[in-house]
Amino acid sequence: MRVDIFALPVVEIELSRLSSVSSPRTSGEDPEHVETLLSAEGELPPILVHRPTMRVVDGLHRLKAARVRGDTTIVARFIDGAESDAFVLAVEANIRHGLPLSLADRKRAAVQIIGTHPQWSDRRVASATGISAGTVADLRKCGGDAGNEARIGRDGRIRPVDSSERRRHAADLIRSDPGLSLRQVAKQVGISPETVRDVRGRLERGESPTPDGSRRLRTKPLPLGRAEPDIGRAVDRERLVVLEQLKADPALRLSEVGRILLRMLSMHSMDGQEWERILHGVPPHLYGVVAGFARDHARVWAGFADHLENRATDLATG
Repeated sequence: MRVDIFALPVVEIELSRLSSVSSPRTSGEDPEHVETLLSAEGELPPILVHRPTMRVVDGLHRLKAARVRGDTTIVARFIDGAESDAFVLAVEANIRHGLPLSLADRKRAAVQIIGTHPQWSDRRVASATGISAGTVADLRKCGGDAGNEARIGRDGRIRPVDSSERRRHAADLIRSDPGLSLRQVAKQVGISPETVRDVRGRLERGESPTPDGSRRLRTKPLPLGRAEPDIGRAVDRERLVVLEQLKADPALRLSEVGRILLRMLSMHSMDGQEWERILHGVPPHLYGVVAGFARDHARVWAGFADHLENRATDLATG
């Protein structure tokens, strides 16, 4: 349920009609936060109320402050719809402003949302509760939920949980056009960019694109810096062209952070032959140590990419 709460009309409601039993905040009101609201100047923002049940969706502390002051009414906005959707809205409201929900409350809320919205993807539940998609997946497993055949993502699209065929399709696209971005492949195939990243990583390691495919596709890994031996040089050239375009972008070239980013990208944009030269120059007694550093840096870059792609999605979806 997507609601523009600021577009809803403001009404005055009698306090005696309101209930807060469905609040995601299991610890109840925080006395210090209530005191802060009591000492605030000006009128407090309207609370949010689920009209069918008259339960407070957002504004538990404002309600308490009004009662302490001896008020008999409070300004509010009404929302309609299912009670389970109202709970989701309550969680979203309480993690984005005011006194944030505790981690324990957010996890409990995620468990409840998994139960009422089993068709939602881990990322969509994570977005509503302010925890990671991995934590949601763990909570789903602990609850014995093997998942539906398909789930609804944050963008509203329905995606299959068992995506073996789509993984194979993604692998074919990556092989035929390695210059495609994660999001371009994901959009064509109907899986998440993270799944495409996993498929690409499996191909680079010579593995099957599906998790259950134990058969290795090659006896040795691909040359460093290349997606396929016969097209690696084209990929190198394309990457260098993009890098030159980035260097010419004033948004990066004229800022300190931008220049740091450009230096980091330049350092990691060597062609495959240069990577091979460095590989053969590592002393044998340091293979394990350097490999550990390389994997750690790869995880850092992957996390950096995830954050950027998530921000791009948020901007695109408004």
